[in-house]
Amino acid sequence: MADREIIVPESMRAIVERAGYAPAVRVGEIVYVVGQVGRTADLQVIEDPAEQFAAAWENVRIVLEAAGCSFADMVDVTTYHVGMARHMDVFREVKNRLVPREGYAWTRIGVSELAHPGLLVEIKCIAHRPSG
Repeated sequence: MADREIIVPESMRAIVERAGYAPAVRVGEIVYVVGQVGRTADLQVIEDPAEQFAAAWENVRIVLEAAGCSFADMVDVTTYHVGMARHMDVFREVKNRLVPREGYAWTRIGVSELAHPGLLVEIKCIAHRPSG
């Protein structure tokens, strides 16, 4: 069986205890990052769309870093959007400012709702952790 590691950044221990899932699982050289959303440290949904999107990407970055990766190691990204047509221009602007624009596949999916009212995006990804 492949080497397997549960990834829990220190700043996410509260959500892990409350929700009961791991922010990421590393299997061999592959890291599976669970969907990240834009919340404050005390788990409150951020209302401003641009700030919420930036916080969601920051949470992805935190999980990747805890797994020994960075945005440059992402190979597949899936984003789930509430009100996708209304917010995509802002989401894309935030993403392009914070995340490399190439090197990974990206799938965008419109959904009617996410886990908590007010959430506009959930971002999950798969990354390849460099050897060594």
